[in-house]
Amino acid sequence: MTNYREILRLHSLGLNKTEIASSCRCARNTVAATLQRAANCGLQWPLPEEMSDKQLSERLFPSSTAKPVYKMPDYAYVHKELQRSGVTLNLLWPEYCDQCRAAGEIPYQSTQFNKYYADYLAKVNATMHLNHKPGEVTALRRSCLCGSRSHHGSSKENSDPQSKCRVYLRCA
Repeated sequence: MTNYREILRLHSLGLNKTEIASSCRCARNTVAATLQRAANCGLQWPLPEEMSDKQLSERLFPSSTAKPVYKMPDYAYVHKELQRSGVTLNLLWPEYCDQCRAAGEIPYQSTQFNKYYADYLAKVNATMHLNHKPGEVTALRRSCLCGSRSHHGSSKENSDPQSKCRVYLRCA
């Protein structure tokens, strides 16, 4: 771990950044960043005695625990726009980004924009996909050209050669 206290002490003695870096066994850029942040925070040597190394480190380099908040697009509007001819998600995403930036909000990247739209469709769509193995379900379809309903009771092809009714089996 970098000794920020020692960096500030050596700087107060008039050593340059290269000498401080070799003395503290850290990079010269680390020394420069520490001195810049100390100046921004108003810290200088001598530090208050009650300030620990951990407090000094936290004051120089505060941890940001807040996650960025992204603006969720209006997917009802997106869905409505996609029904127009020539409109795609790739065309609507830059429009969404421009709206977010104008409002000072953070937009989703295109992959997340598309993923959340697919999630929206799965939630709103009225259709339901049924997964099944081929041959598991059999559907029966009858065709009758004679107009008679009397032939529909048979599950086989009618033996009468004049009959135009056929029964078709289809595996769905």
